[in-house]
Amino acid sequence: MIDWSPAAFLLMTLAPAAGEPSPADPMQFAQVMIREQILIRVPARVRNMVSPPPPAPIEWKEGRGVKCVGMGDIVGGALVSQDSFDLLLRDRTRVRAKLDKSCPALDYYYGFYIRQTADGKICADRDSIRSRMGGQCEIDRFRTLKAAKRD
Repeated sequence: MIDWSPAAFLLMTLAPAAGEPSPADPMQFAQVMIREQILIRVPARVRNMVSPPPPAPIEWKEGRGVKCVGMGDIVGGALVSQDSFDLLLRDRTRVRAKLDKSCPALDYYYGFYIRQTADGKICADRDSIRSRMGGQCEIDRFRTLKAAKRD
């Protein structure tokens, strides 16, 4: 089955019926414009406009900390203040690193570096963190964190 488009049908009807046109026939011109339009339908769902209330902020209670933390155990970090940051470990525990002094460069660039050590651990009173701006701050101690129960 041949699928004739409207443009092809129009060209066939404008063509002369038989043979070559005679020199006496006036020359005819035709213009055909083909326009295509593609529509993509994206189904939309109406979402529930009532959002649940945000969860209450967690209060962390500091406990006795460890001396060293394995670098391979760290999966994330969060800056708490200019003198401390939290490390999230693979076993889903948190450790807060207290710095020996305020380190204002940390919150400016939102990140820091820790130099790889031979034993693969970050230890208090030994290692320091480096801000992305170039400064460095020594880690004074680690404190373990537990979520405090709210009344």
